[in-house]
Amino acid sequence: MSSDCIFCKILQGEIPSTEVYSDETFYAFRDINPGAPTHILVIPREHIPAITDAGEEHAELLGQMLLRANAIAREEGLPENGFRYVLNCGEWGGQTVFHIHLHILGGRPLGWPPG
Repeated sequence: MSSDCIFCKILQGEIPSTEVYSDETFYAFRDINPGAPTHILVIPREHIPAITDAGEEHAELLGQMLLRANAIAREEGLPENGFRYVLNCGEWGGQTVFHIHLHILGGRPLGWPPG
């Protein structure tokens, strides 16, 4: 955990969130500033600042994060019409919280290009 990370503070219960899923490895919650009708963030409990900081030792964690996101998307009814995963990296990539997080966006048509 990082003492100055907003997502670590959410994990520690210091900042409220709307929980969608929780287990010993991941926590998922609704984005407070949603970019789509369904906007959920999936975060690992381990603090990893950016996807480029992940190493070989995180391969299973990252794979499990995608599988957990798939289950959440199904529970939210998103696969029927389609949805998007977003994983931002670095300031120019749109990352504003430096704790790996996977966005699940759906519930409306999503344009391309995204940015």
